[in-house]
Amino acid sequence: MARILLADDDAATRDLVRRALEADGHTVHVTQDGSEALDCVEGGAQKFDVLVTDVEMPLLDGVTLAQRALKHSALRVLLMSGFAEQLERASSLKSAQVAVISKPFTLEDMRASVRKLLA
Repeated sequence: MARILLADDDAATRDLVRRALEADGHTVHVTQDGSEALDCVEGGAQKFDVLVTDVEMPLLDGVTLAQRALKHSALRVLLMSGFAEQLERASSLKSAQVAVISKPFTLEDMRASVRKLLA
């Protein structure tokens, strides 16, 4: 199973996504914002297969986080947002390594999106 780095400033979303992905057998490391997540990627102490991040976060937004993280690693990235304009911004990261999911999503939608990224 995959090692997943999850970055979201909303505790309820973090908990739901973490539980959904752990139910599929993945190991999930949770961070509260983009800056903390980038520290995990750049620190290199742990290697991650997938970065799941909200687009709209304080300190370092998800798109910038993804851009910077992709320079350091062969991560796959799943960007989440409830705002269409934010998802449009995310489309600038066109790559087979990057996917987007719109909020609200079901837990099965999240699980399927991660499975597809890993396939």
